[in-house]
Amino acid sequence: MIAEPAINARRYGKLLAKTLPAVIETEEENERMLAAIEPLFDKGKDRTPEEDRLYKLMLHLIQDFEDKHYDFHATTPLNILKHLMEVRGVKPKDLWNVFGTRSVTSEVLSGKRAISKAHAKRLAQFFNVSADLFI
Repeated sequence: MIAEPAINARRYGKLLAKTLPAVIETEEENERMLAAIEPLFDKGKDRTPEEDRLYKLMLHLIQDFEDKHYDFHATTPLNILKHLMEVRGVKPKDLWNVFGTRSVTSEVLSGKRAISKAHAKRLAQFFNVSADLFI
């Protein structure tokens, strides 16, 4: 078992006070939370333990709201991908590593190529959602 890094309660409290995470009930609140999580997402593995804990909390709140308010099962995997890109501010170039090349990314986003199972797994990891959304 890997030990979790110690959380500095004071630093974490400051982050909480600045961000004010709460259960998301409106689209506006979801947009605010998406904007607040973006800098933490961009930091990736460089997040402090406190930032990582806040990131996980915010991600959970966003996913909870989106699971309740968006009917992902009534759409196609490509539409789900485009929606996630839009609400999270992801550009096609951000997905080049997910799809392997610029051209494959372009083909998938234009609908000329289907999302493979391998791509679905990488997209799920990238967006921190279930791979089932892309299959």
